[in-house]
Amino acid sequence: MLIVPDGATARSWYMTALGAQPLWDLGGVAGLHIDGAPFFLHEAVHGRKTEPSPVDAGLTTTRIEVFLDAPSELIDRAARAGASDVEPLTEHDTPWGTHRQGGFTDPFGHRWSVGDRTPLQPFPR
Repeated sequence: MLIVPDGATARSWYMTALGAQPLWDLGGVAGLHIDGAPFFLHEAVHGRKTEPSPVDAGLTTTRIEVFLDAPSELIDRAARAGASDVEPLTEHDTPWGTHRQGGFTDPFGHRWSVGDRTPLQPFPR
């Protein structure tokens, strides 16, 4: 669940920028999914110090990881929609072979890593 400063603005950005589709919407709390991978948004509750949005806190300590067949498409789409700290897709040598991954920070302060599906495959023996 991602804490955001404004639920409606965040919901709109994720749907437009990342192609997220709605699962449900309760106003300040909403369920979305990207290519079947669900995630939730929760509007920050003013005065609640234990759950500020990353923008309000000035940092994030969580990274959202999404694995897709075409990760560069999501990264490019987010960049065109105003994401910051965009890292293009690069190749990494891993125990399971080459893994392609990049990322961005959304306008609400959440860091996203976007890669191909290789980490979801069994390791070679």
